[in-house]
Amino acid sequence: MTDRIDRSALIAVIGAGTMGTGIAQVAAMAGHPVMVYDTAEGAAERAVAAIRKRVAALVEAGRLDLDPARLRLTVAYLPQDLALVSCAIEAVAEDLAVKQALFASLEAIVEPDCVLATNTSSLSPTAIAAPLDYPERLVGLHFFNPAPVMRLVEVVSGLATSPEVAAAVTALVQDWGKQVVQAAATPGFIVNRVARPFYGEALRLAEEQAASPATIDAVLTQAGGFAMGPFALMDLIGQDVNEAVTRSVWAGFGYDPRFAPSPLQRALVEAGRLGRKTGQGWYSYGEDAAPPDPDAAAVRPAPPWVLEHGASSLRALLDRSGVQVRPGADTTGTVELPSGALLARCDGRPATALAAQRGGPVVVVDRTLDDATATGIAVAACDGCPAAAVDEAVGLLQAAGLAVYLIDDAPGLVVTRTVAMLVNGAADARHQGVASAADIDTAMRLGTSYPLGPLAWGQRWGPAEVLAVLDAMHGWYGDDHYRASGLLRRVAVGGGSLI
Repeated sequence: MTDRIDRSALIAVIGAGTMGTGIAQVAAMAGHPVMVYDTAEGAAERAVAAIRKRVAALVEAGRLDLDPARLRLTVAYLPQDLALVSCAIEAVAEDLAVKQALFASLEAIVEPDCVLATNTSSLSPTAIAAPLDYPERLVGLHFFNPAPVMRLVEVVSGLATSPEVAAAVTALVQDWGKQVVQAAATPGFIVNRVARPFYGEALRLAEEQAASPATIDAVLTQAGGFAMGPFALMDLIGQDVNEAVTRSVWAGFGYDPRFAPSPLQRALVEAGRLGRKTGQGWYSYGEDAAPPDPDAAAVRPAPPWVLEHGASSLRALLDRSGVQVRPGADTTGTVELPSGALLARCDGRPATALAAQRGGPVVVVDRTLDDATATGIAVAACDGCPAAAVDEAVGLLQAAGLAVYLIDDAPGLVVTRTVAMLVNGAADARHQGVASAADIDTAMRLGTSYPLGPLAWGQRWGPAEVLAVLDAMHGWYGDDHYRASGLLRRVAVGGGSLI
């Protein structure tokens, strides 16, 4: 079996849709001869023409120094035309039976040392390779869309995948300028597994009517530092595609409640509101469509002073506000407003639970990626909180230059619960040997554009704090959705590191 696929090797891309065309472009731009094959009449020819046109546009724009005429792109008209390829990359329908049949037919055509690679995003390479006579030659090679732009590639080894094959495709796509992470063939691999809570927590908040989709998106971008909110991203991906991945991962994990799909998203799929591609999803699209409108609180005056009881995690926000900070009488790490209400950083418990424990009103403040640079933040007041106390809390944070989103009293608010669950999922993936800590964080930064890898984020917050958030939410909801990873719990208790 080959341990290297050099620049002169002939690459086949089977499937001339969006992903296949993108992969063929990457390989051709790297200097390989590339054959494109598709069973749909004319599809391969259109893909080759589209690649040449794209490359010409990049050259004309000064973004690429390459003669489009020198791209070695050809069309395979029959499966037998692929007989001499060194690596065949499949990018066809995400259907196990279709992929198994394709590779079985390829195995009878290509040379014994030809590498077979599947671009599946959710199916197991172990299952795809199972019917083959030589399953060790098949490996997962998961590109991200658009393939010419996205740097990340997950190399996914099935149970039978030869280490030499994994090493060969790793070197190949690195030669194409890609950043490779190694993953085991478990449901969702790295990115599609660890990213589920980014959508799942937003959907749960919407189901509980804690906030509107536009508000949740605003909080996660302005406070959490995410490039795009989950509802806007689901519309971009397609509700049908996003939900299908969730269902695949859920089923792959034996219907674990941590990965359960949302009935709210199912309703959108059933209604055909699939997002940008249909003109309607969570938001409306089109020339006359109104932009998303988050529910930012109206401007309130800032309180003249606050009491800080001990060292508060809200200190950076207090400094930004310019409000006078007086020393309090205890060391609880809370901030007391002139009304007597407490302002507390979210620890997973709802404000109402904290108020019942304290015997007085509480307003909870969500976490941010960075209190010094955040532009928005979510807060929630306990049931029965006096309007004056809410006004003081909102006015204080607005004085710090933040858009303030007053949401319902949901445990974990928005950023806190989302990041805690992302950290938990990443810790679980590491614990189960899906990938190394470094590859998990790299995959999530490059594959989803997260501002931090979730394990690094969890380490920054402190594993014990993340665990406390999850345990508080697990206790509040009383189900296994917020069940903490064994590794996270061990690191939190033992003082170890997630990274």
